[in-house]
Amino acid sequence: MTTEQRFKTVYVVTSGKGGVGKTTVTANLGAGLALLGHRTVLVDADTGLRNLDVVLGLENRVVYDTVDVVRGRCSLRQALVRDKRLENLYLLPAAQREDKTAISVDDMRSICSELKKEFDYVLVDSPAGIEHGFRAAAAAAERAVVVTTPDVTAVRDADRVIQLLTLGGHPRPWLVVNRVRPRLARSGDALSVEDVLDILRVDLLGAVPEDEAVIVGGNRGSVVVHEASSPAGRALRNIALRLAGEPLPPLLPEERGGLVRSVLKALGLGS
Repeated sequence: MTTEQRFKTVYVVTSGKGGVGKTTVTANLGAGLALLGHRTVLVDADTGLRNLDVVLGLENRVVYDTVDVVRGRCSLRQALVRDKRLENLYLLPAAQREDKTAISVDDMRSICSELKKEFDYVLVDSPAGIEHGFRAAAAAAERAVVVTTPDVTAVRDADRVIQLLTLGGHPRPWLVVNRVRPRLARSGDALSVEDVLDILRVDLLGAVPEDEAVIVGGNRGSVVVHEASSPAGRALRNIALRLAGEPLPPLLPEERGGLVRSVLKALGLGS
């Protein structure tokens, strides 16, 4: 996919297992794209359990949500919340006190179709798992980014999500491996990025190292792509650049055994 083709595309950011940092990755990718000058909107599709507003520090600015839009209580533009720091970044919040079935597949498709007319990038933060919310978010998107941690249970659930996306007609999704711990991978106590790629057989968009700055930022309502000293922030900026079409190799945490060479070879970028 060329840089031009990546514009006006709806991406679903999803995971099989909860707690892998999917929402944090979504928020940081959105901020990273906005920092690059792209008009970006984040759609929280996790009706009843929204968190994007908190991660972005926008919870006090939410007036309307997706359910208000589909029920005609406000316009789509009225429901959008502008980020406090980035003029190109907007949030469409999910409803907090509604059932997940309040937004149908057709509702989500209609919302995302309208947003594509105004924004360069539409990132849909899918609920974890494979139930109704995931199906609606995936149906509205043209490409998928799957987030996993290098844990056996998370990778197994990610494999199931990848299968469902493929069966649903999606192109092979991209992968973000979050909370990478090189020391544990070197000792054999955790999967390495290379191990995860061998299991899932998808293209790597990037790997994000374990970083306390992510926890601190999340509690403060601030994304780490703003933090020059944060290893996770650097990795997420690199992922945003790759998503925007920059021909960069993934920025990987250091691991022994020539991991960078192996991953580049797996991606067809090395000899």
